[in-house]
This record gives sequence, C-alpha cells and structure tokens, in this order.
Amino acid sequence: MEDTIFMKIIRREIPADIVYEDEYTLAFLDVKPMNPGHTLVVPKKFVRNIFDVDDETLAIVMRTARKVALALRETLGAEGVNINNNNELAAGQIVFHYHIHIIPRFANDGIVLQHGKPYPPGESAKIASKLRQALT
Repeated sequence: MEDTIFMKIIRREIPADIVYEDEYTLAFLDVKPMNPGHTLVVPKKFVRNIFDVDDETLAIVMRTARKVALALRETLGAEGVNINNNNELAAGQIVFHYHIHIIPRFANDGIVLQHGKPYPPGESAKIASKLRQALT
C-alpha cells in the first residue's frame, strides 16, 4: 500500500500543483476540486488513515492544514473552509494514504453539506455510555 498516488507525488514521479512543503508534509491542489483552491495535505511518510496515524504525525498534518486554510482565506478570499478526512472505503476513502481536504468556501457556492437525522428515543444515551466506557 505504500506505493499510493500520493507517494508518487511526494517522490515527484507524477506531477501535482504543490502549494506547500516542509520536512514532514506536502500540500497540493486536488485534481477534482469542490471549489478552486481545494487542497490536500498529506504526511510524507506513509500512513493509511486516522486509525493508523501516530499523534505526532497527526499534529503536524493539522498544523499544515491550518497554514493552508489561512492562505486560502488570504489569497482567494475564502469566507470559510471545510476540513474533511475520509477513513476506509465505507467513509469514502479512495486513496489509502492519510490526507486532509481543505475546501475553501464562499457564500452561495452551491456545495451542500448533508444533515443527519435525530436519534430514536433513548438511543443517544446508550451510544454515549458505550463511548464514555471506551474512552476511559
């Protein structure tokens, strides 16, 4: 799995519009952007997804994501950003190399976020109890 398209971009084997690079991360424009400026941030070391990323790498990637978000606001006039991360096939992960999407947002840009549905009575309390138990 370490030979992902993102590893090929990191190794400069295939082209990408790179917007930022440091020792640990690479940021480049998404080839199918939701809005102009839609950027992906990846760690240079291979990590499959959120279930495998170590705390240090996660923090480094998020610091880079923040830099990119600020630059999108400053240079493109983004009024906001969505920061998204898909993990495993069921959640829409296509490239199995940890990455963060930073999507610049503008009023009336046509991107619609889906809203959830309410819990059946008593269900949220059961789930919250299970999560509290797992997190302690």
